[in-house]
Amino acid sequence: MQTTIRSAVTFRGVGLHSGAPVCMTIHPASANYGIWFRRTDVNRLDPLVPARWDAVVASRLCTLIANRTGTTVSTIEHIMAALAGTGIHNALIEIDGPEVPILDGSAAPFVSAIMARGLREMDVPVRALRILAPVEVRDGDAVARLEPAGDALEMQFDIDFTDRAIGRQTKQLTLANGAFVRELSDSRTFCRRADVETMQANGLALGGTFDNAVVVDGDRVLSPGGLRHADEPVRHKMLDALGDLALAGGPILGRYVGHRAGHALTNRLLRELFRRPEALCVVELGREAESFLPGAGLSMDDLPIFA
Repeated sequence: MQTTIRSAVTFRGVGLHSGAPVCMTIHPASANYGIWFRRTDVNRLDPLVPARWDAVVASRLCTLIANRTGTTVSTIEHIMAALAGTGIHNALIEIDGPEVPILDGSAAPFVSAIMARGLREMDVPVRALRILAPVEVRDGDAVARLEPAGDALEMQFDIDFTDRAIGRQTKQLTLANGAFVRELSDSRTFCRRADVETMQANGLALGGTFDNAVVVDGDRVLSPGGLRHADEPVRHKMLDALGDLALAGGPILGRYVGHRAGHALTNRLLRELFRRPEALCVVELGREAESFLPGAGLSMDDLPIFA
Protein backbone atom coordinates (compact mmCIF):
# COMPACT_ATOMS: atom_id res chain seq x y z
CA MET A 1 0.00 0.00 0.00
CA GLN A 2 1.09 3.60 -0.59
CA THR A 3 2.39 5.45 2.46
CA THR A 4 3.00 8.96 3.75
CA ILE A 5 4.72 10.28 6.84
CA ARG A 6 2.49 10.08 9.93
CA SER A 7 3.14 13.66 11.09
CA ALA A 8 5.22 16.63 9.96
CA VAL A 9 8.93 16.81 10.69
CA THR A 10 11.17 19.90 10.37
CA PHE A 11 14.87 20.20 9.57
CA ARG A 12 17.09 23.27 9.92
CA GLY A 13 20.54 23.67 8.44
CA VAL A 14 22.44 25.36 5.64
CA GLY A 15 22.62 24.76 1.92
CA LEU A 16 25.80 23.02 0.81
CA HIS A 17 26.43 25.37 -2.11
CA SER A 18 24.78 28.59 -0.95
CA GLY A 19 25.79 28.40 2.71
CA ALA A 20 22.46 30.08 3.51
CA PRO A 21 20.30 28.95 6.46
CA VAL A 22 17.22 27.00 5.44
CA CYS A 23 14.21 25.43 7.14
CA MET A 24 12.44 22.47 5.56
CA THR A 25 9.33 20.57 6.72
CA ILE A 26 8.00 17.27 5.36
CA HIS A 27 4.19 17.08 5.57
CA PRO A 28 1.87 14.12 5.05
CA ALA A 29 0.05 13.99 1.71
CA SER A 30 -2.84 12.06 0.21
CA ALA A 31 -2.64 8.93 -1.95
CA ASN A 32 -1.32 9.41 -5.50
CA TYR A 33 -0.05 12.90 -4.58
CA GLY A 34 3.57 12.00 -5.20
CA ILE A 35 6.42 14.17 -3.89
CA TRP A 36 6.20 17.95 -4.30
CA PHE A 37 8.28 20.82 -2.96
CA ARG A 38 6.68 24.14 -2.00
CA ARG A 39 8.86 27.25 -1.71
CA THR A 40 7.34 29.24 1.15
CA ASP A 41 9.55 32.25 0.30
CA VAL A 42 8.14 32.55 -3.24
CA ASN A 43 5.13 34.83 -3.79
CA ARG A 44 5.03 36.09 -7.37
CA LEU A 45 5.69 32.74 -9.06
CA ASP A 46 4.14 29.30 -8.69
CA PRO A 47 5.77 27.96 -5.48
CA LEU A 48 5.09 24.27 -6.19
CA VAL A 49 7.82 22.20 -7.86
CA PRO A 50 7.30 18.51 -8.70
CA ALA A 51 9.98 16.01 -7.70
CA ARG A 52 9.97 14.39 -11.11
CA TRP A 53 12.52 13.38 -13.74
CA ASP A 54 11.16 15.82 -16.34
CA ALA A 55 11.47 18.76 -13.92
CA VAL A 56 15.26 18.33 -13.64
CA VAL A 57 17.34 21.08 -15.21
CA ALA A 58 21.08 21.23 -15.85
CA SER A 59 23.12 21.97 -12.74
CA ARG A 60 26.66 21.41 -11.53
CA LEU A 61 27.27 18.98 -8.69
CA CYS A 62 23.68 18.38 -7.55
CA THR A 63 20.13 17.61 -8.70
CA LEU A 64 18.08 20.74 -9.42
CA ILE A 65 14.37 20.80 -10.25
CA ALA A 66 12.28 23.68 -11.60
CA ASN A 67 8.65 24.35 -12.50
CA ARG A 68 7.38 26.17 -15.58
CA THR A 69 7.51 29.58 -13.91
CA GLY A 70 11.16 29.21 -12.94
CA THR A 71 10.86 28.31 -9.25
CA THR A 72 13.70 25.96 -8.32
CA VAL A 73 14.84 23.64 -5.54
CA SER A 74 18.35 22.21 -5.56
CA THR A 75 20.36 19.47 -3.87
CA ILE A 76 17.27 17.28 -3.51
CA GLU A 77 19.06 13.93 -3.97
CA HIS A 78 19.57 13.09 -0.27
CA ILE A 79 16.01 13.79 0.85
CA MET A 80 14.67 11.93 -2.20
CA ALA A 81 16.85 8.94 -1.32
CA ALA A 82 15.58 9.06 2.27
CA LEU A 83 11.96 9.10 1.12
CA ALA A 84 12.50 6.24 -1.32
CA GLY A 85 14.56 4.28 1.20
CA THR A 86 11.90 4.52 3.91
CA GLY A 87 9.07 3.75 1.50
CA ILE A 88 7.30 7.13 1.43
CA HIS A 89 5.35 7.65 -1.78
CA ASN A 90 3.48 10.87 -0.98
CA ALA A 91 4.69 14.04 0.75
CA LEU A 92 4.61 17.82 0.54
CA ILE A 93 7.98 19.35 1.41
CA GLU A 94 7.86 23.01 2.39
CA ILE A 95 11.16 24.88 2.21
CA ASP A 96 11.96 28.55 2.78
CA GLY A 97 14.88 28.77 0.37
CA PRO A 98 16.23 27.38 -2.90
CA GLU A 99 18.37 24.55 -1.49
CA VAL A 100 17.69 21.53 0.73
CA PRO A 101 19.77 21.59 3.95
CA ILE A 102 22.88 19.44 3.73
CA LEU A 103 22.87 18.44 7.45
CA ASP A 104 25.70 15.90 7.87
CA GLY A 105 26.11 15.24 4.14
CA SER A 106 24.24 11.93 4.18
CA ALA A 107 20.57 10.86 4.24
CA ALA A 108 20.73 9.48 7.80
CA PRO A 109 19.29 12.54 9.63
CA PHE A 110 16.30 12.54 7.26
CA VAL A 111 15.84 8.78 7.60
CA SER A 112 15.98 8.72 11.41
CA ALA A 113 13.50 11.61 11.74
CA ILE A 114 11.08 10.02 9.26
CA MET A 115 11.24 6.69 11.05
CA ALA A 116 10.74 8.35 14.42
CA ARG A 117 7.53 9.95 13.13
CA GLY A 118 6.33 6.68 11.57
CA LEU A 119 4.47 6.00 8.35
CA ARG A 120 0.74 6.02 7.63
CA GLU A 121 -0.50 3.39 5.20
CA MET A 122 -3.19 4.16 2.62
CA ASP A 123 -5.61 1.71 1.03
CA VAL A 124 -4.17 2.34 -2.45
CA PRO A 125 -1.70 -0.02 -4.17
CA VAL A 126 1.84 1.01 -5.05
CA ARG A 127 2.48 1.43 -8.76
CA ALA A 128 6.00 0.41 -9.74
CA LEU A 129 8.03 0.60 -12.94
CA ARG A 130 9.25 -2.78 -14.15
CA ILE A 131 12.22 -2.65 -16.53
CA LEU A 132 11.57 -4.86 -19.58
CA ALA A 133 14.59 -4.09 -21.79
CA PRO A 134 18.08 -2.64 -21.24
CA VAL A 135 18.44 1.13 -21.53
CA GLU A 136 21.89 2.76 -21.42
CA VAL A 137 23.43 6.21 -21.72
CA ARG A 138 27.09 7.22 -21.85
CA ASP A 139 29.24 10.29 -21.41
CA GLY A 140 32.83 9.47 -22.26
CA ASP A 141 33.91 6.73 -19.84
CA ALA A 142 30.84 7.21 -17.64
CA VAL A 143 27.94 4.77 -18.07
CA ALA A 144 24.47 4.47 -16.53
CA ARG A 145 22.20 1.55 -17.39
CA LEU A 146 18.88 0.04 -16.37
CA GLU A 147 18.18 -3.59 -17.20
CA PRO A 148 15.62 -6.26 -16.28
CA ALA A 149 16.17 -8.09 -13.00
CA GLY A 150 13.99 -9.57 -10.26
CA ASP A 151 11.22 -8.10 -8.14
CA ALA A 152 13.40 -5.51 -6.38
CA LEU A 153 15.78 -2.69 -7.25
CA GLU A 154 19.30 -4.02 -7.61
CA MET A 155 22.24 -1.67 -7.88
CA GLN A 156 25.85 -2.02 -8.98
CA PHE A 157 28.21 0.96 -8.90
CA ASP A 158 31.91 1.49 -9.36
CA ILE A 159 34.11 4.56 -9.08
CA ASP A 160 37.77 5.20 -9.81
CA PHE A 161 39.66 8.17 -8.36
CA THR A 162 43.37 8.93 -8.45
CA ASP A 163 43.31 9.90 -4.76
CA ARG A 164 44.51 6.89 -2.79
CA ALA A 165 42.06 7.67 0.01
CA ILE A 166 39.31 6.70 -2.46
CA GLY A 167 40.88 4.73 -5.31
CA ARG A 168 38.74 2.19 -7.11
CA GLN A 169 35.62 0.98 -5.31
CA THR A 170 32.83 -1.36 -6.39
CA LYS A 171 29.65 -2.36 -4.58
CA GLN A 172 26.53 -4.37 -5.40
CA LEU A 173 23.37 -4.33 -3.34
CA THR A 174 19.74 -5.38 -3.54
CA LEU A 175 17.81 -2.43 -2.13
CA ALA A 176 15.08 -4.44 -0.41
CA ASN A 177 13.88 -4.75 3.17
CA GLY A 178 15.83 -1.91 4.72
CA ALA A 179 19.14 -2.45 2.92
CA PHE A 180 19.28 1.26 1.99
CA VAL A 181 18.86 2.36 5.60
CA ARG A 182 21.39 -0.13 6.95
CA GLU A 183 24.02 0.00 4.20
CA LEU A 184 23.87 3.38 2.48
CA SER A 185 21.92 6.04 4.36
CA ASP A 186 24.79 7.26 6.58
CA SER A 187 27.35 7.60 3.75
CA ARG A 188 28.34 11.23 3.21
CA THR A 189 29.06 13.28 0.13
CA PHE A 190 32.76 13.45 -0.64
CA CYS A 191 35.21 15.62 -2.53
CA ARG A 192 38.89 16.37 -2.94
CA ARG A 193 40.44 19.29 -1.07
CA ALA A 194 41.63 20.90 -4.31
CA ASP A 195 38.08 20.69 -5.70
CA VAL A 196 36.68 22.38 -2.59
CA GLU A 197 39.05 25.30 -3.02
CA THR A 198 38.14 25.62 -6.72
CA MET A 199 34.41 25.41 -6.04
CA GLN A 200 34.48 27.98 -3.27
CA ALA A 201 36.52 30.33 -5.45
CA ASN A 202 33.65 30.05 -7.97
CA GLY A 203 30.87 30.64 -5.45
CA LEU A 204 29.99 26.95 -4.88
CA ALA A 205 30.17 24.70 -1.80
CA LEU A 206 30.01 27.79 0.42
CA GLY A 207 28.28 25.78 3.14
CA GLY A 208 30.68 22.86 2.91
CA THR A 209 32.70 21.91 5.99
CA PHE A 210 34.61 18.90 7.27
CA ASP A 211 31.45 18.09 9.27
CA ASN A 212 29.09 17.69 6.30
CA ALA A 213 31.39 16.11 3.70
CA VAL A 214 34.23 13.65 3.47
CA VAL A 215 37.21 15.69 2.25
CA VAL A 216 40.27 13.83 0.98
CA ASP A 217 43.73 14.97 -0.03
CA GLY A 218 45.75 12.27 -1.74
CA ASP A 219 45.91 9.37 0.71
CA ARG A 220 44.55 11.37 3.65
CA VAL A 221 40.97 11.74 4.89
CA LEU A 222 40.79 15.23 6.38
CA SER A 223 37.32 15.01 7.93
CA PRO A 224 37.29 14.33 11.69
CA GLY A 225 36.76 10.67 12.53
CA GLY A 226 37.73 9.48 9.06
CA LEU A 227 35.43 7.30 7.00
CA ARG A 228 32.25 5.71 8.33
CA HIS A 229 32.82 2.79 5.93
CA ALA A 230 35.98 1.80 4.11
CA ASP A 231 34.02 2.19 0.87
CA GLU A 232 31.93 5.19 1.95
CA PRO A 233 32.42 7.10 -1.34
CA VAL A 234 30.89 4.40 -3.56
CA ARG A 235 28.11 3.90 -1.03
CA HIS A 236 27.33 7.60 -1.26
CA LYS A 237 27.25 7.38 -5.05
CA MET A 238 24.63 4.64 -4.68
CA LEU A 239 22.68 6.83 -2.25
CA ASP A 240 22.69 9.64 -4.81
CA ALA A 241 21.60 7.25 -7.55
CA LEU A 242 18.62 6.05 -5.51
CA GLY A 243 17.58 9.66 -4.90
CA ASP A 244 17.82 10.47 -8.60
CA LEU A 245 15.97 7.30 -9.61
CA ALA A 246 13.19 8.20 -7.16
CA LEU A 247 12.29 11.00 -9.57
CA ALA A 248 10.86 8.30 -11.88
CA GLY A 249 7.58 8.65 -9.97
CA GLY A 250 7.49 5.16 -8.50
CA PRO A 251 9.74 2.34 -7.32
CA ILE A 252 11.86 0.77 -10.04
CA LEU A 253 12.00 -3.03 -10.37
CA GLY A 254 15.21 -3.79 -12.22
CA ARG A 255 18.97 -3.37 -12.01
CA TYR A 256 20.78 -0.04 -12.13
CA VAL A 257 24.43 -0.14 -13.17
CA GLY A 258 26.58 2.96 -12.75
CA HIS A 259 30.19 3.36 -13.83
CA ARG A 260 31.54 6.79 -12.89
CA ALA A 261 27.97 8.02 -13.26
CA GLY A 262 26.59 11.18 -11.66
CA HIS A 263 23.34 13.09 -11.28
CA ALA A 264 23.16 14.36 -14.85
CA LEU A 265 23.80 10.94 -16.39
CA THR A 266 21.20 9.22 -14.21
CA ASN A 267 18.63 11.82 -15.24
CA ARG A 268 19.57 11.27 -18.89
CA LEU A 269 18.96 7.58 -18.27
CA LEU A 270 15.44 8.23 -16.97
CA ARG A 271 14.70 10.46 -19.96
CA GLU A 272 15.85 7.71 -22.31
CA LEU A 273 13.77 5.16 -20.41
CA PHE A 274 10.58 7.18 -20.76
CA ARG A 275 11.39 7.84 -24.41
CA ARG A 276 11.19 4.09 -24.98
CA PRO A 277 7.80 2.84 -23.76
CA GLU A 278 8.66 -0.72 -24.78
CA ALA A 279 11.43 -0.75 -22.15
CA LEU A 280 9.11 -0.55 -19.13
CA CYS A 281 5.65 -1.27 -17.86
CA VAL A 282 3.70 0.05 -14.87
CA VAL A 283 2.53 -2.65 -12.45
CA GLU A 284 0.34 -2.51 -9.35
CA LEU A 285 2.01 -4.37 -6.51
CA GLY A 286 0.32 -6.78 -4.16
CA ARG A 287 1.38 -7.37 -0.57
CA GLU A 288 4.00 -10.00 -1.44
CA ALA A 289 5.59 -7.84 -4.14
CA GLU A 290 5.60 -4.81 -1.82
CA SER A 291 7.70 -6.79 0.66
CA PHE A 292 10.69 -6.42 -1.70
CA LEU A 293 10.60 -2.60 -1.76
CA PRO A 294 13.35 -0.56 -0.02
CA GLY A 295 11.19 0.60 2.90
CA ALA A 296 9.42 -2.70 3.61
CA GLY A 297 9.79 -4.14 7.09
CA LEU A 298 11.92 -1.31 8.49
CA SER A 299 12.53 -0.97 12.22
CA MET A 300 14.52 1.45 14.32
CA ASP A 301 17.12 -1.30 14.72
CA ASP A 302 17.99 -0.80 11.03
CA LEU A 303 19.28 2.72 11.66
CA PRO A 304 23.07 3.06 11.46
CA ILE A 305 24.90 4.25 14.54
CA PHE A 306 25.60 7.63 12.93
CA ALA A 307 21.88 8.45 12.44
